[in-house]
Amino acid sequence: MANPLLPGLAWQEQEKLYAQLRQYNEGRPSYKETGAYLVVLPRPGHPNYTLWIYSPLPERQSIFYLHELAPDAEESLRMASSWCFYSSRRLLVVEYNAKRMQSQGDDLVPFGKYRGHFLHEVLAVDPAYVSWIAFKFTPRIPKQERFVLIARIYYSVHLDFQQRRNRQGIQGHFIGKEGETVRNLTLTVTQVRTEDDPYRTQVQDDAPRFYVRQVLWLKDASGNCVTFRVAAHTPSRESGMLPALEHAFRPGETIQVTRARVSHTYVAKNVRWTRLTYVRLAKGR
Repeated sequence: MANPLLPGLAWQEQEKLYAQLRQYNEGRPSYKETGAYLVVLPRPGHPNYTLWIYSPLPERQSIFYLHELAPDAEESLRMASSWCFYSSRRLLVVEYNAKRMQSQGDDLVPFGKYRGHFLHEVLAVDPAYVSWIAFKFTPRIPKQERFVLIARIYYSVHLDFQQRRNRQGIQGHFIGKEGETVRNLTLTVTQVRTEDDPYRTQVQDDAPRFYVRQVLWLKDASGNCVTFRVAAHTPSRESGMLPALEHAFRPGETIQVTRARVSHTYVAKNVRWTRLTYVRLAKGR
């Protein structure tokens, strides 16, 4: 498999990164046997590198999204190799392939408390639920059989990452208890993802109207991690695209939260996370 060109890097820097990657993969079995983790290059409309998993198990589409990385190739490979270090799977760099990587809805939870969410989202907050789907849910139709198989792939990712977590202490603190109201938070955006709200999307005059929301991951001055969603006030004509008048948050941006409620606290990738709802931002946002 040929290595793609890394945008914005001189040839010597690319050679150095790929040499480190070859060293990382040394001794690991072929991706045809165990699958591989894929670091996918940025693409139009998506400036970050992203982490995916390829599995040889499904008969058709077999590449599934896992996590955002960084806009920088070196930092993205550092993050990915750190998370996957104790896995037997290789780490490969590839270009985005819409035909093979766009979700067909097979990884969308169709029932229960996480209905309408993707399996990678559920894995980040509730890996036990993914385990239940993978090993205890009884499929009744062929589509559900594939859904269960995909859940098993995602749960294998959890087991890979868990090996790293078992060797490290849990980082950060919760910023409040579930149900509490917190005030006057200064937070810095670390990651942003846009998504359609499946419950608000509608069709008007034979044209779809998408209500897009931004999922934010943030940190406070002490490094404690927070996440919440910001919904667009007006609909968009394009899926996943914010209307022009909506504020698009960016990594590195500082946000003032005047008031919010702690809806959930959890540990993901060995980091304590506080999820907020009913978030009120300072005027100007």
